Amino acid sequence: DPSTLEFAGRLIEGTCGNLEEIDRVIVRQLEHWDLNRVSYVDRAILRFSTFSLLYQDDVPDSVIINEAVDIAKIFGTDDSYRFVNGVLDGIRKEKARS
Repeated sequence: DPSTLEFAGRLIEGTCGNLEEIDRVIVRQLEHWDLNRVSYVDRAILRFSTFSLLYQDDVPDSVIINEAVDIAKIFGTDDSYRFVNGVLDGIRKEKARS
């Protein structure tokens, strides 16, 4: 589907193009964790979801977080979805305060 490919391309380009800022935002939510210690799958989910939270105003934050949690349930470890939910909810709250 062309619209799906277009959306995926924007998501990938946007995430890669803003990676330093995205990682800074994620790291602010990690308590006693280094981003490099986060699994590759969880890190990828956090990165593209953080991009969406910060730069895609046409998608509600709750939808972004719910989708990320669902993806973490499928592709992450047993506890990934809780971790992803907590980090993204913190980013959502930080965004709401600014």
